[in-house]
Amino acid sequence: MNNEHWTAWDNCLRIIRDNVPAGSFKTWFEPIVPVRLEEKVLTIQVPSAFFYEYLEEQFIDILRKTLRMVLGNGAKLEYNVVMGNNTSETPYTIKYPTNNNLKIQNKPLTVPINSEEKVTIKNPFVIPGIQKLQIDPQLKPENTFENFVEGECNRLARSAGYAVAQNPGGTAFNPLMIYGNSGLGKTHLAQAIGIEAKERFPDKVVLYVNANKFQTQFTEATRNNNRNDFLNFYQMIDILILDDVHEFAGKEKTQETFFHIFNHLHQTGKQLILTSDKPPIELKGMEQRLLSRFKWGLTADLTIPDFETRMEILKRKIYKDGIVLSDEVLEYIASHITNNVRELEGALVSLLAQSMLNKKEITLDLASKLINKLVKNSKRELSVEYISKVVCDYFNMPVDTLQAKTRKREVVQARQITMYFSKNMTKYSLASIGAQIGNKDHATVLHACKTVNNLKETDKNFRQYVEDIEKKLKM
Repeated sequence: MNNEHWTAWDNCLRIIRDNVPAGSFKTWFEPIVPVRLEEKVLTIQVPSAFFYEYLEEQFIDILRKTLRMVLGNGAKLEYNVVMGNNTSETPYTIKYPTNNNLKIQNKPLTVPINSEEKVTIKNPFVIPGIQKLQIDPQLKPENTFENFVEGECNRLARSAGYAVAQNPGGTAFNPLMIYGNSGLGKTHLAQAIGIEAKERFPDKVVLYVNANKFQTQFTEATRNNNRNDFLNFYQMIDILILDDVHEFAGKEKTQETFFHIFNHLHQTGKQLILTSDKPPIELKGMEQRLLSRFKWGLTADLTIPDFETRMEILKRKIYKDGIVLSDEVLEYIASHITNNVRELEGALVSLLAQSMLNKKEITLDLASKLINKLVKNSKRELSVEYISKVVCDYFNMPVDTLQAKTRKREVVQARQITMYFSKNMTKYSLASIGAQIGNKDHATVLHACKTVNNLKETDKNFRQYVEDIEKKLKM
């Protein structure tokens, strides 16, 4: 069997791989299949007319140069373009020379009408036969970027999401997969992308759907022999937001159907946004070919928000509701409810409701009693960041002062006390504590702890400082 065409294309791929981004290579070159090589004419098969047009627009220079390097001057390239219809795949061929001596003519393609354009689309969300531009995107108006608090815990995902909203289908972040534990804001961020994109591109069809709802629709479509209508509907979406994709685990038929929808949307330049509770590599019960496609774009995680982000979330919410609360109360809530944004906001809502129903002022004591009921273990989970803030507030100095390279007595003292409590009240290593407080090493942290212990024994005023701060940290 003659494998010259495979060898030639493999040699081309080695060169192309080194000259295009990894995401582009996976999306636009790995799906190509070499068909034959006759003299210096290499024929390759691509999945769609859009695929061909995109290669022509974005990668023609690298294709031309690579073919010349592999096959020599006079090399030519032919495309076999597969046009999908419901019963068969019909390839047709486009020919042109790819050498420097001839210019490539970008003639418009005469593409056979796809059978899906002739059917009436049944919209499983509203009513059968509804027009494309009238599809309800299923987005909550409040889930905007403006209402999504940015922090270290979500900065990458938010930045990527905003880039996608500005240019859906046109970035390397396709698909964009956002993962993280429940209650960290995956749905909010995914919907924010859809809302922003819809505002920028009103004509684009945006749809948010939960994986469970998708599964239910697919089951009903199968039962009613409407599977083609189901596929046609989803294939006309411009921006598909699929929430909780991990719910597809073990559902082979649903995964197979979504695999085809994914391929169609991706190959036609549409945007996919997925959310999951785990990264692709940790998802169980999923087909490998589907998991590999999840990795084509960007996978970004949402982690537990730090203290400052939790404070900003609370401040943003009370501002929106026109309520005034003391920082002392907000700090208490933010320092006790640490793992879940949803629970954080829920605690605030409960506190406000208690205050209104009982006509009581929201005080630290009221917050403490409510938090003790809401949280099984209300013991404060301290962070170095929070300890730094409490110490600096006590000495009336900015938190940034602890990071400054200064030997002023009051700053050194505050830094040492912060290290002392961080060692005794957190699970961080000495090296980690030092890195977070002035970028010091573990020996400096040990020295600080010994100094604080010595001063507690010899300096009455210093001992009072430590005791006061400890009371605040244990509240």
